[in-house]
Amino acid sequence: MFHERLPETYETLPAGAPRRRDVWASLLPRRSRAAFRLGISASVAVADFLTICGTGLLIEAAYYYAMTGQLIPMHEARSLRISGLIAIVVLLTNLFREEYSIDNALALKPHLRRAATLWLAAWAVVLVLGFATKTTTDFSRVVAVTLFVVGLPAMLGMRAGMIALVRRGITPASASVSRVHLVGYEEDIARFYASNDAEALGLRVIGTSYLRRIDPAADAATRLAQMSEDLDLAVSVVRFLRPDDVFILVPWAETADVERCIDAFLRVPAALHLRPGTVLDRFPDMQISRVGRLSGINIGRRPLNLGEILLKRAFDLVVALTALVLLAPLLAAVAVLIKLDSPGPVFFRQKRYGFNQQPFGVFKFRSMKVEENAAFRQASRHDSRITRVGAMLRRSNLDELPQLINVVMGEMSLVGPRPHALAHDRSFERRIALYARRHNVRPGITGWAQVNGLRGETLTDLDMERRVQHDLHYIDNWSIWFDIRIMVQTVISPCAYRNAF
Repeated sequence: MFHERLPETYETLPAGAPRRRDVWASLLPRRSRAAFRLGISASVAVADFLTICGTGLLIEAAYYYAMTGQLIPMHEARSLRISGLIAIVVLLTNLFREEYSIDNALALKPHLRRAATLWLAAWAVVLVLGFATKTTTDFSRVVAVTLFVVGLPAMLGMRAGMIALVRRGITPASASVSRVHLVGYEEDIARFYASNDAEALGLRVIGTSYLRRIDPAADAATRLAQMSEDLDLAVSVVRFLRPDDVFILVPWAETADVERCIDAFLRVPAALHLRPGTVLDRFPDMQISRVGRLSGINIGRRPLNLGEILLKRAFDLVVALTALVLLAPLLAAVAVLIKLDSPGPVFFRQKRYGFNQQPFGVFKFRSMKVEENAAFRQASRHDSRITRVGAMLRRSNLDELPQLINVVMGEMSLVGPRPHALAHDRSFERRIALYARRHNVRPGITGWAQVNGLRGETLTDLDMERRVQHDLHYIDNWSIWFDIRIMVQTVISPCAYRNAF
């Protein structure tokens, strides 16, 4: 058993006792550390509370001034009752979920979905209480609706600013970051250091205990004695350094050694973690879950839960039906132009794979000349088959509008991965990893890849890989706000019209 020399600068320091005491003092936990971490968490929580209440007050003050030309007296400000209740719900829920911990602040991915869900839940609480107490008429509907729309972006903006300050002010040398001790075989710890940067992870490695590889020819008693010796020494070091977390890097395949490590480090007052190689990095949201009485590590949930499926479907139906009614004159005019421009049907219908790879017929305005018994060939730039009206429809994305019918029929969604021709699906599924995962949600009229300019002809596998990466990002980060953002970008962003031909 041997340990990493801590820290490396220790070797270059003079042998004087005061300097060595400084080195050890930097490794051990400081008394003010807990108070400092608590202060940062409390600051983020207070900032959340003040942002929500302040936003509500500013909205009401602006509305009152617009109506009366005067500043609102504080005793007449009723918005504080709504915003204060919302702030309390948000604050208590986040405290319960430990959302204000430094570790969450240092996380690379913000919890946008969790924040949006909590915001909707807080407003549901307000509406239920208002209905139960018959006080909904006491508040301005303009102020309430504006607070609902503006409050979440204001809170997220404030949170982003606070997280930026925390990340800027905290480094691995700071006393407030998590202090970590590593335990494992030399090759596993070397692999950890090679693939991870402590500063990027927002932690500080204060110690490393290496386990000796046991001679396979040794008898069971010798093997047990050597492992016990190594673990006893490692536990002694951990008790002295008092880290917050101990990571066991022994591969899970070596079950007996992992069990002995667990038994040894359960005796020390530190959080204990198992890290089976790099597989955890692929699934940042994995958690222990139970199905019936069976426990397991959940590395991926269903793309959308039941509530999200119902919300997305309701949104699709309302928007699609409204759009079909409002756009009926435009659809009729386009149909007439197609018929006048070239012989053939108005609509082009082709089989595509949808949710769970179930085939369906996708509707589009016909933009090409009709060719009898022609083999499938992807449209390309300057394709001679594209008609004059078809070129205009493709450039403006109007050829996709009939897919609103597919949305109403439940075969598509307004937003999702774009469906490809069956021949392309079968070909790319064999060549591109996780391509088939695009079918875990309904295909969409528009999508995250399309509004980022990834549309049109796919000349290489790299073109499709980039498109698939964007589609998978959409699936993993879905929210109703993300759908609305993509729909807005589809209309106004120049990228959404790139490569249209």
